[in-house]
Amino acid sequence: MAVRTSFEKNNNVGCFAKLTNAYCLVAVGGSENFYSVFEGELSDHIPVVHASIAGCRIIGRMCVGNRHGLLVPSSTTDQELQHLRNCLPDAVRLQRVEERLSALGNVAACNDYVALIHPDLDRETEEILADSLKVEVFRQTVADQVLVGSYSAFSNQGGLVHPKTSIEDQEELSSLLQVPLVAGTVNQGSEVIAAGLVVNDWCAFCGADTTSTEVSVVESVFRLGDAAQPSAFATAMRDSLIDSMA
Repeated sequence: MAVRTSFEKNNNVGCFAKLTNAYCLVAVGGSENFYSVFEGELSDHIPVVHASIAGCRIIGRMCVGNRHGLLVPSSTTDQELQHLRNCLPDAVRLQRVEERLSALGNVAACNDYVALIHPDLDRETEEILADSLKVEVFRQTVADQVLVGSYSAFSNQGGLVHPKTSIEDQEELSSLLQVPLVAGTVNQGSEVIAAGLVVNDWCAFCGADTTSTEVSVVESVFRLGDAAQPSAFATAMRDSLIDSMA
């Protein structure tokens, strides 16, 4: 199911959290409400870890990861790295990378099998990403935006991309990722999908402003809970949303 939440009245939950099938990172500071929302949904399955990266709370934008591994920028302190090592499952490979485009969450998006990256990302970073996260890597744009990590969110079940992504681009990305994609929005029309949404194979968290239409699209495309089989109602709502964005 998709859960609405906010971090200190900020609806960009994707900036303050990182969710995968093996772990969840949540920003330090802020009210415990934010942390407890994640813990309530996830603690039976995966560890929910308080973390900061390079002294920042915007951890969702600073790192990229899946169930196989987690990449953090070179500005991550030794103390932060050690804390993550102690808290993450042993099977998760933690790697610090030297990269000019250091907000890794903005320049890369991945599930457990495939990653999309910024066209200008270093070749070395691409190799580390492929090796550590065990993914196939493609240099791509989403709706002509190079920040693929910001304008898309996907799991092993499906994906949500920038509302102005053309049908041709959606089909191309869908064939690369091997999951169904839908163009849509979060937080009442925000195009920055990954800032307002974190998702794994069984759960999603979106900003408190996200409308019921947007939530139903998220639950449908990511096959969450009761929406595992898209109903005619959800399909009609999604079509109307896409038409309004066209």
